[in-house]
Amino acid sequence: MTYCDRCGEPRGTGEHAACAAARELEPPRYCTHCRRRMKVQVLPGGWSAACVEHGVLTP
Repeated sequence: MTYCDRCGEPRGTGEHAACAAARELEPPRYCTHCRRRMKVQVLPGGWSAACVEHGVLTP
């Protein structure tokens, strides 16, 4: 199962159009593999997000 990287809910449930629109402007908040909240760092040139289980995600 995969999860929404903005709200953390399963991708197959609910409407995620608002999440997709928001993700164009902000970094992910949840790991898509395990639903854990990620440590996010916003930088002037982008962002990085790290899951304790799955490592670092960059744009």
